[in-house]
This record gives sequence, structure tokens and C-alpha cells, in this order.
Amino acid sequence: MEKQWYTISVYSENHVGLLNRISGIFLKRHINIESLNVSKSEIDGVSKFTIVVHTTEDWTRKIVGQIEKQIEVIKAYYHTDDETIYQESALFKVASHLLFDERQIQNIIKESKSQIVTVNREFFVLAKTGRRHEIDEMYEALEPYGIMQFVRSGRITVTKATMPISEILEEFQEN
Repeated sequence: MEKQWYTISVYSENHVGLLNRISGIFLKRHINIESLNVSKSEIDGVSKFTIVVHTTEDWTRKIVGQIEKQIEVIKAYYHTDDETIYQESALFKVASHLLFDERQIQNIIKESKSQIVTVNREFFVLAKTGRRHEIDEMYEALEPYGIMQFVRSGRITVTKATMPISEILEEFQEN
């Protein structure tokens, strides 16, 4: 089987220690978590883990099965990139003098469709939301000028198709 990108969505009760157990499932199989985001879901008291991995469908299916065995997990799904709508966010901290001294910096900001979040005498901060490759391209464009700090979020995603989790979560909320 060929490796590809999979997004695993895990809906669970919000309990201490679950993230550690989920990451242990990947560790045992020597599969790297490329991106991880945990947030509240559309239902009160239910968290959503979004985990991105690069592996085979067979391994992904086995991992999802193991994750679902965790008592706090309500349901877990996996999807390919084509089945989801996804974004990442990044912040770039760059020396302020470059904004005025290097014309190319202004071109990078405009072409990347990023936003200036703040400016002061020492630095300015750019925010970029998009696909991973778009953020990587912006990083590569800014790197020759010097990036003081850089941080990227985990992937956030919604599925293109209707998810049966909505009905499951409604039942969960009623109980």
C-alpha cells in the first residue's frame, strides 16, 4: 500500500491523560504525528482531536480502531486530503527595518496574502492562513531576510461530506 496524508478526527469526552494514551498508540507503531490540534467540538463537553499522519490506509484504519477502544472516545474517523477542507495558521516575527528597507518584503506580504498583525520599532508580525505548502513557501521567501520567530498551528479541518458524528453526539448529549 502507498503512503499518503490522512486526517484523523477523534471525538471524545474531555479527560486528563487521553492525549497521552492516543499519542502512545502512534508511538508503538513508529508513526509520526505530523500535526495535532485539540479543540472543543460543536457539542458541549465534547473535544475534537485533529491528527495528521503520513502512512498507509491499512495502518490508519488500525490506529483509528485502537483509538476507539479508549473509553473516553466517542468516535474516530479518518479522511484523505481530498475529502476535507483544511487550513493551518502561522505567525512570522521579522525585524521592522526590513519592512521599509527591503522592497521585496512588501511583495512577499502582498503575494502571500498575509496580514500584518503588529508593528513596533524592533519587529513586525505577519499572520498567514492557508495550506501547509503555502506557509512553507512564505517561510522560504522570508528566510533569506531573517525570521526572528516562527510558529505554525496544527491543521484544522472539516469534512466535505456530512458526518454521522452529529447524530452520535446528539445522542451522547441527551444521555
